[in-house]
Amino acid sequence: MTRPLPIVFVIDDDPSVRKALDRLLKSVGFSVKLFASAHEFLKDNPVVDGPACVVLDVRLPGISGLELQRTLAERNGGLPIVFITGNGDIPMSVQAMKAGAVDFLPKPFHVQDLLAAVKQAIARHAQGLQSRAELAEIHKRAQSLSAREREVMALVVSGMLNKKAGQQLGVTEKTIKVHRAHVMRKMQAGSLAELVRMAERVANSSRSAQVSRSAQVS
Repeated sequence: MTRPLPIVFVIDDDPSVRKALDRLLKSVGFSVKLFASAHEFLKDNPVVDGPACVVLDVRLPGISGLELQRTLAERNGGLPIVFITGNGDIPMSVQAMKAGAVDFLPKPFHVQDLLAAVKQAIARHAQGLQSRAELAEIHKRAQSLSAREREVMALVVSGMLNKKAGQQLGVTEKTIKVHRAHVMRKMQAGSLAELVRMAERVANSSRSAQVSRSAQVS
């Protein structure tokens, strides 16, 4: 199956800029979708099923580029952004970069600078997609564990020895070894170190989700 081309969403209210970027980005192998405003982009709500990024003008009619950046950041797996502007200033660029923008290019910009920024943004998004896919798979494996196997896993990754874990759970050391073997097989962990890394990723993602929910409530 052929992989879809990376997509660059260009959002700029200047038709000549959109046309020029469309031609440039397609010439180096990107798929391009053009929008005249942030509102138009949000209304279209394009589906992203592969690596993508946004080339975004800061000053737009209605919703500004910085406002759109905040909106995208609130969405799970927000798209990386390369800002372009003819009216940017240092405080604005600092704000954009602190909020996670890949680059902030003043118009007129060098073609190679833009292409380098776009390639960096696409690579960042591809890495993020891969990381999320791996985490989803780890969660899926963890959900296949029984309640007892989850208890054993928690004790094992904490560094507790089998004998001590057995005493804490009221079972024999041999039983702990059996459960531990099941955990390693179901989690597809080749070593204890790998199992520990998996457990840490699951724990970190759970904490991040709780923080995000708390922020939304407040």
